[in-house]
Amino acid sequence: MKHSSPPSSDHALIAAATLASAVLAALVLTPGVPLAQQKPLHLNPVIAKLAEGKTVYGLNTGDLSLVYAREAARAPVDFIYADLEHNPLDFPALHLFLMGMTDKATIMRKGNLQPNVALFARFPPEADQSQWVVKQALDIGLHGVIFNGVDTREQALMAVKSMRYPQMRGSKYFEPAGVRGSGPANATWLWGISAEEYSRRADLWPLNPEGDLLAMPMIESVEGLRNVDAIASTPGVGALFLGAGGDLHLSMGVPQNSPEVEAGFQKVLSACKAHKIACAITATTGEDVAKRVKEGWNIIRSTVPAVNAGRALLGEK
Repeated sequence: MKHSSPPSSDHALIAAATLASAVLAALVLTPGVPLAQQKPLHLNPVIAKLAEGKTVYGLNTGDLSLVYAREAARAPVDFIYADLEHNPLDFPALHLFLMGMTDKATIMRKGNLQPNVALFARFPPEADQSQWVVKQALDIGLHGVIFNGVDTREQALMAVKSMRYPQMRGSKYFEPAGVRGSGPANATWLWGISAEEYSRRADLWPLNPEGDLLAMPMIESVEGLRNVDAIASTPGVGALFLGAGGDLHLSMGVPQNSPEVEAGFQKVLSACKAHKIACAITATTGEDVAKRVKEGWNIIRSTVPAVNAGRALLGEK
């Protein structure tokens, strides 16, 4: 009797690669739905919901411990943003935090590679205009960057470029030309996809409808308000972000509860609506959450109790 010879190492590698591709496809695609009927799945859960016209909710934190990372991964929110502006600029801790948010049980339950909770970060205003800061943040595997104190269209454009790879000739979304260097090994590991797939997905939404990254300038000054339409219309900007209004009211020289501050908030919201991008605000009570959602803010940063109370007032599940 003849015995077939064992496969060569090359054949074994090809078989393994084919199996891995099949497993990835099974995970990324929605189970039970014919391929022709499926919409592209965003691996950024915030973008997935915004693209469907839904409101997203999140928390901010300076706690980058592994204990909190596990809690954050299963929190009843859509995103966490790490505040590295008012806390140490600690990339190793940010990396470990994102690794700690990796939840295999969620992956198995959902049947795809989309996490329940996206991770964003914001950095000191001077640092986030430096290409190396944004590059390292994205190479860690973040889903978006919040850029502090963006006052002009030029600053917004610089932010967008720092998050984009240079595009191939003939690209449908060639401009604004990106300057991000290629080397996303950590990001591909944490996203669970190949380098080729990551390069396709690691672009800015809604500029590229298939993109899974968000560029979010913060409007925090009188100058930023004056230029808000120019900032909001910058190609690649996915959302404008307001904090609790602390820096804005200081820039205006008035108390935080002054009518001028609220008028500034509404000016930012109007710019977001006019240019069809998302708009983020901080809300501290359930009533405030419900009020802001009804006004049209579709990214809400709050606390878990306030989010739950706001959803209850809005009749959301």
